[in-house]
Amino acid sequence: MDALGKENVTGLFMPSRYSSQESADDAKRLASNLGIRYEVVSIESVFKAYLASLEKLFEGRESNIAEENLQARIRGNMLMALSNKFGWLILTTGNKSEMSTGYATLYGDMAGGFAVIKDVPKTLVYKLSVYRNSISKVIPVSILIKEPTAELKPGQKDSDTLPAYAKLDPILKSYVEDDRDIKKIISSGFSSKDVLKVVAMVDRSEYKRRQSPPGIRITPRAFGKDRRMPITNRFKEF
Repeated sequence: MDALGKENVTGLFMPSRYSSQESADDAKRLASNLGIRYEVVSIESVFKAYLASLEKLFEGRESNIAEENLQARIRGNMLMALSNKFGWLILTTGNKSEMSTGYATLYGDMAGGFAVIKDVPKTLVYKLSVYRNSISKVIPVSILIKEPTAELKPGQKDSDTLPAYAKLDPILKSYVEDDRDIKKIISSGFSSKDVLKVVAMVDRSEYKRRQSPPGIRITPRAFGKDRRMPITNRFKEF
């Protein structure tokens, strides 16, 4: 908003059955504080239609990441429809912590034209938010203090899948930016369980990152031209 001007920014809230009232309130309050156009488009009816269409094929199987990702991909389709209709540039929301570990949905929250914070670690996103609030309080404090969640299933938290961001980001920096091997990362004080998990997630997610939109580089080594890794290979450090 500061860079583009509030008249050139539209915020879209796309709730599903798992979206909390807190998220709805936070989104509306943030848009109001920023002075941007704000629209609400529920994805619930489309989600129900998808589930009905897939009911026979999914019969007898527990709900899992397939149903979770459907929601993200419905949102991606809606965003791209708006882009086509109005000529809008869709800004994806994934940060470096998420892109590193593959905690993002292809053709879902990765759909868009420009990835503004794809090289910004999650912990730095929080620091930048606090800094922006020091200029004028536009970001509701409730957004900054609540536990991160994708809200794609009941009670979901980022910490169900990832180590706490305060632990995750230093491991990612060591592996991705400093190019340190697993033994050196563990010897710096990180738990072997966390390091092995994070490195495996980074290595498995190369194919996703290869399909992500371009974004701004702010660190010594961003994904893409700075870190060229094959999508598939037999090399494993563990």
